[in-house]
Amino acid sequence: MKLSEELIYRGFKAENTIENPEDLDTRENKTFYWGADPSADSLTIGNLAALMMCACFVRHGWKPYLLVGGATGQIGDPKENGERELKTLDEVEHNKNCIREQVERVINSAGYLTEDLVSGDAKKGDDESLTMVDNYEWFKDINYLSFLREVGKNFSMTQLLDRQFVQNRIGEGGSGISYAEFSYTLIQGYDFLHLYREYGVAMQLCGADQFGNCTTGMHLIKRLENAEVDVWSTPLVIDPVTGRKFGKSEGNAIWLAGSDNGSGNYTSIFDFYQFWLNQPDESVEYLLKIYTLIPSTGIEDLIMRHKEAPEKRLAQRALAHEVTTVVHGREAADAVESLTATLFNRDTDFTEFTEDEITEFAAYLPVVAKGTALVDVLVATGLAESKKKAREFITQGAVSVNGVKVREDVPINQTAIVKKGKNKFAIVK
Repeated sequence: MKLSEELIYRGFKAENTIENPEDLDTRENKTFYWGADPSADSLTIGNLAALMMCACFVRHGWKPYLLVGGATGQIGDPKENGERELKTLDEVEHNKNCIREQVERVINSAGYLTEDLVSGDAKKGDDESLTMVDNYEWFKDINYLSFLREVGKNFSMTQLLDRQFVQNRIGEGGSGISYAEFSYTLIQGYDFLHLYREYGVAMQLCGADQFGNCTTGMHLIKRLENAEVDVWSTPLVIDPVTGRKFGKSEGNAIWLAGSDNGSGNYTSIFDFYQFWLNQPDESVEYLLKIYTLIPSTGIEDLIMRHKEAPEKRLAQRALAHEVTTVVHGREAADAVESLTATLFNRDTDFTEFTEDEITEFAAYLPVVAKGTALVDVLVATGLAESKKKAREFITQGAVSVNGVKVREDVPINQTAIVKKGKNKFAIVK
């Protein structure tokens, strides 16, 4: 399968500047960049979809430049409905380092494959070709007047005011927009110009919501370098059943961080696996194409076998294992698959687990220290959204400790598995 075919098959095609996608298959300049701002200390599965698109390009021999926005992160990508709260410089630095690790891990996992996992014109990449860049490195020494002369002079206010997010913010009922966020698109455009000049990067990849900002760089390169470059975007991932966007802005974030980096923006590896395992039949084929490396023939065979025996949930199990492998590694995926089978087995006797076994589970489940009151355990691990809810769960008999229902708020002084409802678990140790 050629790159153009795989992009379309997996749903990685939205608005772009390339009239014929097949042109991608024969390009001499096979370089691209994709950027993420450090607005949080973890990316989400919404970002993961764009990274899987990047990995698709890499598997077909393209060289990636992955940008973490140490400069743009100090301003913040403008939202549709209001001003972002500025991050401190320490927060930006912390978030940037966390995100860089996640991006490298996903691309190294999904972009550089053994030969038997790909077909057609796809080939194994050279993992040393991955280049991480930070736009703070070129913005920290830029003179403001020089930026206005070189960049600002090449844009009319009409062009900038035409951006959809600006229209939303300054239109009737809008919240207004600061000069800082209004200027964001120029800063992002300069990134593309810099990468074109320094590395010859001729393509920017992005989510569909960033397409307008990305064309700013195209305009600059055309004006200042008299050169043609392109932008390719992928649709935002929408849950086919609920119609909701996957991402932190929708209040249903699934984070790529498997443990807390300090902000609480994480999803335990066990819960990450469970999220994919619990996808409905109507969504699973769509998600397999976006979030896994399974080739088209493998997906078609899997869906056929799934339809023959949907109660086995073969497609969901494959989806959960493969996405967890990409994000957290095969060892972790195998472990949470085994842990899931153990915890959900009706014959499992929780009282028979040894302290060492429970400690092993702690690598994949949220953990609190021994001596913590049960209500606080539920809140701290995300099993309850508030102490009031935690007390309700306990009095309703929805909480067990090592397999025994507990109906009062007591300190948990022993190493234990805490279970809430049918499928939420935490470890006390």
